[in-house]
Amino acid sequence: MRFGPVRPARIDFSDPQAPTSPDFGDVYHSRAGALLQAHHVFLQGNGLPGRWAGRPRFVVLETGFGLGHNFLATWAAWRQDAQRCTRLWFVSIEKHPPTLADLARVHADSPLSALAGELQAQWPPSTPDLHAIDFERGRVRLLLVQADIAAALPELVAQADAIYLDGFAPARNPAMWDARLLRGLNRLAAPDATVATWSVARDVREALTTAGFAIERVPGIGGKREITVGRFAPRHVAPPPPGRRAHAAVAGSVARSAVIVGGGLAGAAAAQALAAQGVATLVLDRHAEPAQETSGNAGGLFHGIVHRDDGPHARWLRAAALLAHRRYAPLVAAGAVPGRTDGLLRGEQSMSIEAMREVVASQALPAAWVEAWTAEQARAWTGLPWSGPAWHYPTGGWVSPPALVRESLQHDGVQWRGGTLVQALRRHGDRWHLLGGDGQVLADADVVVLANAADAARLLGTAPGPWQRVRGQVSLWAGAPHPLPHPVADSGYALTLADGRLLFGATSQPDDEDPAVRDSDHAHNLGVLRRLTGPSVDACDAAALGGRVGWRMQTADRLPWIGPAPSFDGAAPPRRDQPRLVPRRSGLYLLAGLGSRGLTHAPLAGELLAAWITGAPLPLPASLVDAVDPARFAARAARRSAEPPDA
Repeated sequence: MRFGPVRPARIDFSDPQAPTSPDFGDVYHSRAGALLQAHHVFLQGNGLPGRWAGRPRFVVLETGFGLGHNFLATWAAWRQDAQRCTRLWFVSIEKHPPTLADLARVHADSPLSALAGELQAQWPPSTPDLHAIDFERGRVRLLLVQADIAAALPELVAQADAIYLDGFAPARNPAMWDARLLRGLNRLAAPDATVATWSVARDVREALTTAGFAIERVPGIGGKREITVGRFAPRHVAPPPPGRRAHAAVAGSVARSAVIVGGGLAGAAAAQALAAQGVATLVLDRHAEPAQETSGNAGGLFHGIVHRDDGPHARWLRAAALLAHRRYAPLVAAGAVPGRTDGLLRGEQSMSIEAMREVVASQALPAAWVEAWTAEQARAWTGLPWSGPAWHYPTGGWVSPPALVRESLQHDGVQWRGGTLVQALRRHGDRWHLLGGDGQVLADADVVVLANAADAARLLGTAPGPWQRVRGQVSLWAGAPHPLPHPVADSGYALTLADGRLLFGATSQPDDEDPAVRDSDHAHNLGVLRRLTGPSVDACDAAALGGRVGWRMQTADRLPWIGPAPSFDGAAPPRRDQPRLVPRRSGLYLLAGLGSRGLTHAPLAGELLAAWITGAPLPLPASLVDAVDPARFAARAARRSAEPPDA
């Protein structure tokens, strides 16, 4: 399900004590003060901070982010509490987010202006996505869902310990308080969850009661005589389907240790994300050093794409690219990883500039995410003889994959062991044993993640879907024929590395196992460079080019495999026509098939996998989780087998 266009809020500040939405004809908060309301209604109404004491993770779900006061108040209370939970997740839905300028205006004189400044520094563009924003070195996460609540709430995969029901009054915005939506909170409520809202509307209370909450009225504040609070006490809770269960729900205990097979971009991203969730992680690789295969290329691009229909590929890559930039930009700025994160140009072959602008307008894509540029604009920005329209991605760029992998593997909780070839996997009780060539146990763990590209199919015994092994060769030129300040792409790419060399290419050759650097491939890559940068490429001496060969694992639908490995043993369940219904192999996970977009995929892929394993809120809507689930191919096959034969 697409979340649709996101249009920023219009805010009337004529009364600074009570900002108003002219579209809904209601104030954002009472005159008593937004922070006072946040503390009394939402924190105290949910028994906070006391209820999160000593927990490894506490999840808050909010139905209306508004101007951010509830999030900031909760974050501040967490900081001040010596008994706080280890990690605080705050999942908030907002159809009309404030602009950065309005957010700064609202909190300019706030007692929490310092925290508000940190929020503003990471404020995302207004795209219809789940934006994962980390604070306190990852111990506080805001998962901002920029979408209409009717589309967003059914797509969330989370277990909330406290629920903040906020938003404009039911009489002003009835869709936000729809009884069917509120009844759906029973799917998102953790055992013993609580709920609080300033509304005492009868329909709201009845919907919450139907959802399984024991509701009561308590004294209110700021003109509200009473507010509504409740505790989740349902008669029955349906278990999640096999493909939506955290490791604890499957194995009966939390994952405390994980072994990752594969020391490239995929494995490093998984290791970093799992370690951040408190899972001790060991990375095994057959090479002595990390990033020795395709992840060893000197540089690579990251960026999203724009499609007319904003389908799964476009939505996944947009979410992935936004998170990639959020991760890479500080590393590049600090000099920890070579690269540039201040923009990329990608040529457009199938649409005119008019059609491109129409797509941008219809999807309300902000200029902070993408712009449709004429050839003249492209030439002015790059200094290249660009001949057609192009997409400008202000947050795209390039980084060094080997440096990024090494940086990820240095995080606390991650161990590296090279020169270790895993020959087989064996289930032993509730743990996995990883075996060497002579059958010895190399390592054991609660969870195993196969992040070793095409070799994952060997350890699985069968691939979860069709795929190809694709050879690629890049070329390197030490005397760049044309200054290239920003990376460019169009059926190939070119970028200037930090040491001044020009990296360009690359070839794409399925089922080609030749490891040698070939002159014919250099000639192909020079053709790409000539098309991107113009005739000055003729100064290149092909004989002086360096190069590198690697292999990419490409799935049939060009989306990665991320999630628990499907199980094909035993009797088939009554239904398996959706990925989440397909049985799984307990404790065995996949992160593979990143193809040619590994730098774009990796951070979001790692975060999704870690959340899936630990039971944290998933950083993607359910429909996109299904799109990358390794069980999607089995589900498609089940749907086809259920279709009636043609007459």
